[in-house]
Amino acid sequence: MHIPDYREARTRDKRDYKRVGFTFDKSIINKYCGKKYFIKTYGCQMNERDSETISALLEQLGFTKVDDYLSADLVLLNTCSIRENAHNKAFGMLGRLKHLKNEKKSLIIGISGCMAQENSVVSEILQNYPFVNFVVGTHNLYQLPDIIDKAIKDNSQEIEVFSREGDLYEGLPVIRSNPYKAFVNIIYGCDKFCTYCVVPYTRGRERSRKKEDILQEIDGLIQDGYKEVTLLGQNVNAYGKDLYDDYNLGNLLEDIAQKDIPRIRFMTSHPWDFTDKMIEVIGKYSNIMPSVHLPVQSGSSRILRLMGRRYTRESYLELFHKIKKIVPGVTISTDIIVGFPGESEEDFLETLSLVEECKYDNAFTFIFSAREGTPAAKLEDSVSLKEKEERLHRLNEVVNYYFLENNKALEGKVVKVLVEGISEKKNMYFGYSDTNKLINFSCEKKLQPGDIVDVLIVSAKTWSLDGKCE
Repeated sequence: MHIPDYREARTRDKRDYKRVGFTFDKSIINKYCGKKYFIKTYGCQMNERDSETISALLEQLGFTKVDDYLSADLVLLNTCSIRENAHNKAFGMLGRLKHLKNEKKSLIIGISGCMAQENSVVSEILQNYPFVNFVVGTHNLYQLPDIIDKAIKDNSQEIEVFSREGDLYEGLPVIRSNPYKAFVNIIYGCDKFCTYCVVPYTRGRERSRKKEDILQEIDGLIQDGYKEVTLLGQNVNAYGKDLYDDYNLGNLLEDIAQKDIPRIRFMTSHPWDFTDKMIEVIGKYSNIMPSVHLPVQSGSSRILRLMGRRYTRESYLELFHKIKKIVPGVTISTDIIVGFPGESEEDFLETLSLVEECKYDNAFTFIFSAREGTPAAKLEDSVSLKEKEERLHRLNEVVNYYFLENNKALEGKVVKVLVEGISEKKNMYFGYSDTNKLINFSCEKKLQPGDIVDVLIVSAKTWSLDGKCE
């Protein structure tokens, strides 16, 4: 049994780690044929990508995927700990599974993802959730088949969570959830240690994949007919810093852009590592989508310092306007936290004024959620929940105003849309533009998911646009 320890996870000494080729234990391939599995994924795109590998590992064991957990023989919750809401949802699901297991004694229940890396979560499972069969962490997902096999074979509760990141495994199998859009991991972990964030503790330090392995994966996706790839990392902009002296995300983007792939995206960025080389490359290549997610978190330099963000309001705005100037037609989205401990009305007004200046195309706004083990959780918080909720409401009124204004500017224009499917509510096609805007549109000719078509925008809403196929 290995139980996570935040004290060990905080350590950031320089350690060598190997890149290891994954191999599946042949003795357990197809051992559980006829059994069914269900995955519930919470949180970010990195978790979605992990679930694609989890599916592939389970199917090599012989399990078949189902969409209803009530009919599954194995249920796995791939969890997120970034905010309390996701944390509560996962435990709520565990409550439902407890009742199901009372009726179905053979049901296997497991937990993976970032919550699995929290000592308090694992302690609670050991004390109050004995019906959970296994817990596997983010650092040793490659061990999942053996952990499941042991839990079933020995009828034991297996807790295998490494506190520290280990070797980087290449060649893990994957079953893509989308036949034309793919997530590609390029870097794992984060070294920034923002004071409110658990990611450095749950995902480890920054570890880049070799460029050769990434480019080989991209080549395979192109051969399979994929139209869009999204490069993923907890801090994707830091790619290469731990591995190369003169090769970074800007270089990688350029190498991929020179391949025959129609659409390239990347997320999530930290303003600290957003280089001039990146901006130049994004502006240069038409197949790098002009859509940048640039989290600001607060418009107050004082709060940014308390958050440990390592940039100021002024330096963020300088970067923002540089991207706007160099990348034609770029849209920029952001993340904003309100009610950080010690945030005054003046600090909040600075956030509002920054939003007024940036006029974001999209923003993910949240009330501060204290996460156990982070420095911010220990800060004195004098702002009431009512005040935080009022600030969030005021912020959303401003950001929503600019969402609609930016969308209205597209009325009468033609945009390229990657078709996702048919919207059941509207009986129209839907998809996303190059600037990552949701488009619902009519078309007289029959289209297939993955097609890229020209769409004339006829009307704008706050969260989407309506159009017709040209």
